[in-house]
Amino acid sequence: MKGRNLLMIPGPIEFTPEVMASMAQPTTSHVAPNFIECFGESLEMMRDVFLAPSAQPFILAGSGTLGMDAAMANVLQPGDGVLTVNSGYFSDRMGDIARRYGGRVTNLSADPGDIPDASEVARALEAGDFAIVTITHVDTSTGVLADVEGIAGVARDAGCLVILDSVCGTAGAECRTEDWGVDIHLTASQKAIGVPPGLALLTVSPAAMEVFESRETPVPSYYADFAEWLPIMRAYEERRPGYFGTPAVNLVAALNTSLKQILAEGMDARFARHERLAGAFRSGIRALGLDIVPASDELAAPTLTAIRYPDGVGPDLVPEIGAGGILTAGGLHPEIKQTYFRVGHMGAVNAADILATLGAIERALAAKGYEFECGSGLAAAQRALCD
Repeated sequence: MKGRNLLMIPGPIEFTPEVMASMAQPTTSHVAPNFIECFGESLEMMRDVFLAPSAQPFILAGSGTLGMDAAMANVLQPGDGVLTVNSGYFSDRMGDIARRYGGRVTNLSADPGDIPDASEVARALEAGDFAIVTITHVDTSTGVLADVEGIAGVARDAGCLVILDSVCGTAGAECRTEDWGVDIHLTASQKAIGVPPGLALLTVSPAAMEVFESRETPVPSYYADFAEWLPIMRAYEERRPGYFGTPAVNLVAALNTSLKQILAEGMDARFARHERLAGAFRSGIRALGLDIVPASDELAAPTLTAIRYPDGVGPDLVPEIGAGGILTAGGLHPEIKQTYFRVGHMGAVNAADILATLGAIERALAAKGYEFECGSGLAAAQRALCD
């Protein structure tokens, strides 16, 4: 890390040397045999990482927002009722996309730092006519973790498709896609998946594919239309060439490397590592007398932490932390943007990264005149890591 900063924002994250080496390989043809094998193998591994063995995976060149757009464009028809379980900025975005495609959106929201629970979702579903429920697994603006299993359960009981925006969750926060009844699970490459920005990744359940295939109106997005991409995904899995739009060849090579690393660690072990490191980080933050945006530790995500500034300290703390060699992010939720900052801890993150980040936060707080016992945050995190 000498001579460069440690990237501890909520994405992009730090990537492993092996992933970066894959990115640096000479670019090959998108229909070359070695790339066809790489792409097909990556699609197969996605089912194991997403824990969605029966799903159809898609790898698209684009951001996480493309994944959100593709989900809505393909299964939402004009007039469909959409219940958006809202936990922040990106939940709002999902609702905006649904409206763009003609959905009748009901926004079920809570105060910043909180999220409606499964019982509230069940009551809302009983009171309206809905075809789709959207959940933001981890809202990057607040660090709030949704009860995906509980919410998806009541949504499926009501006969709704479940769309999960897990851009800041997949491969870091536990999600058992098929067992929990998630129909479309979408993410982006640059967060816990551990690949530089540029890929939108989705798995689509048989039920969601049936809704897509039986829709009465054309998919209104040309680029995101599953009808264009499905033959390509199937061709690559069958190790045949296919073409609709040129894939991001080097990013897919990096994805292949990262998916192998994720599966080598094991999904249960990976979820447990993220929980352990996040818990240690929050122990350190609490020992410094700081609070977090999520209303309770149960709602705190394992992939990032949103931290409230203490009295007398404001947004200029973030560049001060950066001067100490650690890059963090300011607030994003428009209602509370100036009151907190965010630290990402996902993907290849380790205990040393957590301790280095807490050390930089302590030094920055001291520079801003905040009174605390120097080293107390580091000590608390170290104790948690040693337990």
